[in-house]
Amino acid sequence: MTLPPAIEAKGLFKVFGRNPKDAVRRLRAGATRADVADAGSAAVIDASFTVQPGEIFVIMGLSGSGKSTVLRMLNGLLPPTAGDVLVQGQSVTKGSATALRGIRQRSVSMVFQHFALLPHLTVLDNAAYALEIQGVGREERRERAREILGKVGLGDRADAMPDELSGGMRQRVGLARALTSGTDILLMDEAFSALDPLIRREMQEQLIELQRELGRTIVFITHDLNEAMFLGDRIAVMRDGRIVQNGTPEEILTDPANDYVAQFVQDVDRARVLTAGSVMAAPAATTPVSAGVRGALRVMRDLQVGSVSVIENRRFLGTVTDRAVIRAVKDGRTDLRAIVHTAHAAVHVDDPLTDVVERAVERPVPVAVVDDAGRLVGAIPRVTLLAALGNVPPVTRENPVIDLPATVPASEIIQTLAAVEQPMAASPASRPTAATVGAAPGGRPAKNGASGTTDARATIEGAAR
Repeated sequence: MTLPPAIEAKGLFKVFGRNPKDAVRRLRAGATRADVADAGSAAVIDASFTVQPGEIFVIMGLSGSGKSTVLRMLNGLLPPTAGDVLVQGQSVTKGSATALRGIRQRSVSMVFQHFALLPHLTVLDNAAYALEIQGVGREERRERAREILGKVGLGDRADAMPDELSGGMRQRVGLARALTSGTDILLMDEAFSALDPLIRREMQEQLIELQRELGRTIVFITHDLNEAMFLGDRIAVMRDGRIVQNGTPEEILTDPANDYVAQFVQDVDRARVLTAGSVMAAPAATTPVSAGVRGALRVMRDLQVGSVSVIENRRFLGTVTDRAVIRAVKDGRTDLRAIVHTAHAAVHVDDPLTDVVERAVERPVPVAVVDDAGRLVGAIPRVTLLAALGNVPPVTRENPVIDLPATVPASEIIQTLAAVEQPMAASPASRPTAATVGAAPGGRPAKNGASGTTDARATIEGAAR
């Protein structure tokens, strides 16, 4: 059985003023916020979105954009001028007052910006207050409240009074009260904006952990784009009462709907938002472990790359470099598994780029990307990683070749290859040179989309050892 959406907002308008119905009519006909100022102040204009169960949905925008007004229409604190809100399939705007109270008690809880704790109650009784309103017995509600206080890190402060707590602790009590109520949906109105930056970050991380553990649906209001990007599974960006873009953090960051959104996201820490899967390219060079050393060398020669990913039944085993392969050939070894660099561990497709950057710095080869089953699904060359972080296309131009003297004659490379392949043609056109095999770093021609271009000098040095 398919569950209904946790929340559906359908064409919501909210106009404060003398003639709100007329303002809505004109707005639907294409009028702007300023055009209807004589009839009223249009706080929200034709807002529509759906929130799925278990999702963190963030509504963000500058002050006056209408985001908090939208939130208050979701639980009936403000009736919309036009449109409808459904909570788990039940209308908030068209039901009776009794039905609305039932929705608030069973389905929706709210966490406020300024804590809203009762100063004469202990932390435990504040956390249990929603259950008291529902008529739950004292011992049962206190037991449930103690459990939630433990989850938010306040198990040892149950008997404290609100004025004995720091701001971060009081906000945890407010969050515990909403969680203790047992509702499936939490509405959070800039709940962390009054906290210090370090405490705010800690609360963000704790909210994500709680959501994963408890599976609640969260609608979170913020004006901080970095916070929205960190928390949200999807984000609705508002401007002047309208939703101008609704999408995942990656979609908003990489494909902004207009110049306003583009300016909004230009200073976002992309490494925290983008994942390995969003920037990876198809793995350019792979070989099955059963192909042996000769097979790996053949792939490197044909694709002119300096490393290949080794797989077994699509699972990533590690990488081998040109130096290791040529050394194995010269030593007469054939087992590819014996020279695989297992230290070149892969990253998961959902890992943030902050993890990928660390791996890319530590190794000279593209970072492999795997799925939940350990299967190789992509690779991230350094040029692709830097382009993603710098928000530029991963395309380079050809640079002039700067010929540097080889440390070993190219004929030695040819002899090494000839040991495992048919003798290469001896004509000058077929012999590798600094231009055809690749020049030293900084002087070789760049290849668009290349991952791990062979460094001729490194190859030659490896052959000589």
